[in-house]
Amino acid sequence: MVVEINRVNDAYHMQAFGKGSVPVNIDASPDIGGVDAGARPMELLLMSLGSCSAVDVIQILKKQRQVIDRFKVSINATRVENQIPAVFNSITVCFKVTGAVDENKLKRAIELSQDKYCSVSAMLHHTVDIKYIYELNK
Repeated sequence: MVVEINRVNDAYHMQAFGKGSVPVNIDASPDIGGVDAGARPMELLLMSLGSCSAVDVIQILKKQRQVIDRFKVSINATRVENQIPAVFNSITVCFKVTGAVDENKLKRAIELSQDKYCSVSAMLHHTVDIKYIYELNK
């Protein structure tokens, strides 16, 4: 796997490119000179975790012929204080699903993603407590 990150301005705004041609904008906090032109690196890490697991859960539910009308992932994370680097010490991933989805199948899909399929989760779970929850609306 190869990614490329190019600096866009004379501060911290960068664009990252993977296999696709769509850039991902990245920037630093205005506190250190960023201009809010993109996500922060730690936000990208959370986005990677959420999207990796979302792909798994959606794929599993689709294979089980579950009807998903809406699917959203919200992630809340806390970082250690007064320490550099300020790593995450807690992450909660909440799947918000609407549709004709069996609750037990949703639970199992989340468990499979968490324990077996999501590479990002596999890398992070050794260093931070990750909790997975869900909200199901029919």
